[in-house]
Amino acid sequence: MILQRPEEPGKKYALALTVLVHLMLVSFLFFGVQWKRSKPEVYDVELWAPTPQPAQYVPPPPPEPEVKPLPKVEAKPEIKVEPPPKKPEIVVKEEKKKPEPPKLEPKPEPKPEPKKPEPKPEPPRFDFSKELASETSQLKTSARNAASAQQMANAAAAEAEQRAASNKRGTADYANKIRGKVRGNIVLPPSIQGNPEAVFKVSQLPSGEVLSVKLERSSGNAALDTAIERAILKSSPLPKPDDPSLFQRELSIKYKPFEE
Repeated sequence: MILQRPEEPGKKYALALTVLVHLMLVSFLFFGVQWKRSKPEVYDVELWAPTPQPAQYVPPPPPEPEVKPLPKVEAKPEIKVEPPPKKPEIVVKEEKKKPEPPKLEPKPEPKPEPKKPEPKPEPPRFDFSKELASETSQLKTSARNAASAQQMANAAAAEAEQRAASNKRGTADYANKIRGKVRGNIVLPPSIQGNPEAVFKVSQLPSGEVLSVKLERSSGNAALDTAIERAILKSSPLPKPDDPSLFQRELSIKYKPFEE
């Protein structure tokens, strides 16, 4: 059976396009010549698309060839491989053991002789005279140290007592100086009964200038209290102590109008 080969669709499209181009070229030349001879005319040119081609013919597939069964292959008989013959075992005769020599018994070692005990050292004898001398020396040293300490304590106490007495005298002198200056600046009010005492707290600078005066205990006479306060302010700056260590920023001044 001979099958016809179908035509390729591309060739038909190319042939139709070639014919159409030639027709358009011939028409253009023809009408171009006529246009020169006569008046131009209007032409309607319709362009047509190529007609659709019929469906391609698809030949049926060729029949499948018959598959012949393969011939059966007969299995070859297995060849039995005989094992190699065993080598004959060689029996080795054991040599006869030589008799061992008799063991010699070890000789007993000689026992060491016991050591003789060393003589014990004699205990030291107590020397009473040396011990007594040592104790006596220690007692004398302790007594000297105690005496020295007592002397130092007595000296310190005496020095502190002297310092306290000196400070007391210095403080009293300092207070008398301040009181004397205030007494020189006071103007006592009339009709004072008795000798009342007033206490003032005074704040001062290191230079003695008075910063503030505050009544701590009244004398019972308001006019006298006011007179004492004015006298303290008028006495600024207050006198300084002979010993600078006795200076105090805060003073408590006790004042009576009449000396006792």
